Amino acid sequence: MRDEYAAFTARDAEIICIGPDGRNAFRHYWHENKLPYIGLPDPKHKVSDVYGQEWNLFKLGRVPALMLIDKKEQVRYQHYSDSMADIPENSLILGMLDKINHGL
Repeated sequence: MRDEYAAFTARDAEIICIGPDGRNAFRHYWHENKLPYIGLPDPKHKVSDVYGQEWNLFKLGRVPALMLIDKKEQVRYQHYSDSMADIPENSLILGMLDKINHGL
């Protein structure tokens, strides 16, 4: 998503990455990796619990989840990964954003 961030913002979308680390760890990671999107520390899992993100000790903590939430705060797409490698391709997400933006 970092490499195609401009494609997301061109579709009037914002990426918000929510993670289990604290504020300082997030700040350091974002600075070190020059991430252009928003990082939201969630060490107490309050946000991840609202959206049902899985936490599994055998899978090394939080398992990735991806949601598309429209401007009316409706979840339009959700993907709960089976593993750290199970992440939808950007092309799929960008295509869904195009559909949302065209009222489909």
